[in-house]
Amino acid sequence: MKWFLYNFLFTIAYICMMPKFLWRMARRGGYVNRFADRFGCYPPEILARFNDGRKRFWIHAVSVGEVAVAGQLMEELRQQSPDIAFVLSVTSSTGWTQAQKQVRDTDILIHNPLDMPRCVKRALEAIRPEAYIITETELWPNIIRLATQRNIPVFLVNARISDRSAPGYRRLKCWFGPVLNMMTRIYAQSDLDAQRLCDAGCDAERIEVTGSMKFDVAHRNEAKEAELRDYLTSAGFSSNARILLGGSTWPGEDAFLLKVYAKARAIAPNLRLILAPRHFEKADAVEANIRAAGFTCLRRSRVASPTPMPEDTVLLADTTGELMGLYGLADVAFVGKSLYEHGAQNMIEPCLCGCATVVGPNTENFRPVMSDLLAHEAILQAPDEATLEKTLLGLLEDPTAAKALGGRSSKAVALRCGVTPRLVSDLLKRI
Repeated sequence: MKWFLYNFLFTIAYICMMPKFLWRMARRGGYVNRFADRFGCYPPEILARFNDGRKRFWIHAVSVGEVAVAGQLMEELRQQSPDIAFVLSVTSSTGWTQAQKQVRDTDILIHNPLDMPRCVKRALEAIRPEAYIITETELWPNIIRLATQRNIPVFLVNARISDRSAPGYRRLKCWFGPVLNMMTRIYAQSDLDAQRLCDAGCDAERIEVTGSMKFDVAHRNEAKEAELRDYLTSAGFSSNARILLGGSTWPGEDAFLLKVYAKARAIAPNLRLILAPRHFEKADAVEANIRAAGFTCLRRSRVASPTPMPEDTVLLADTTGELMGLYGLADVAFVGKSLYEHGAQNMIEPCLCGCATVVGPNTENFRPVMSDLLAHEAILQAPDEATLEKTLLGLLEDPTAAKALGGRSSKAVALRCGVTPRLVSDLLKRI
């Protein structure tokens, strides 16, 4: 009865959400590509590849951050079991773009099927995976249930339960508990995440606390750093310029950083600002804010070979795959979605690069990571906008303090690496 009710409610919810999905398709693009994947229907060439006799693991990742974790997981699985190939599923167009960089010729990239029995059955019958692995915590009950019925082991890796989600999981433990207990093993990021999984009805012996795999994901991209350094030099950024970077900023945060930049240039005339918005479709609005603040805007996606520009020019980095290179060049970085929005983006990347890293008060999505970094005094967190501004100005005024913070940051990340090899070793023993 409960499965009938779930499937009925899911179908109604999906129909109600359809206008939003159509609007997102029109706004972002990319959703029409291989749309039939969502119903478990695949092109003939993909079906042929499913039947090529390879041993495949199906790994599911929601979007960009989870895709990075999935990529790290796949690489380690290849190291420890070279005969494995992968089916990687995603749910967003941005996730698809990033996933294309993670798969090899032997792997297959698909959109995740809708969590409806017929869609899921078609997908499982086509893929026939040796294991189904979920990154982070996007639980699709029908996939988990139907995979388990086929004796396919199901794993949840880098598991976390957010502050916002925890009460709902706890209230609905009668539903989530049985679903969680269908899994072969759950690898949690922290003791708190493990406790929240138990509160949601999961048996404690099914859970292992491993730490966050995201410490293993980030790698410096020296080639990209060199390419971007040449680009900035061509644009007139001097070799001794100090760089303030807003990484993966959300609406409102770019305007805040522009205000800080205007004040900071009075104390650090050689300062330059780079803004890298999280969603590139909002780049027009960011450019308008830059010009409204009185600065010249250099838009990376539109100017491939810049010439020297005014000394207060702001670089708008509205391109894919370059943020890690920019972190490697920055002196001070603010990590977005932490001031006016909740959750935060990945602060491990700037810390790895030895960049003095600052975040706002809202970092729920990286709770275990923040706990580790704060314990090592490797990151600064401001409780409100005024304190955040003061913190950034202090680091920009004191290069020595910024460099010391960056040094602690890179050391803290190095100490936390190595989760993925241990996790993969345990996972392979259970298949």
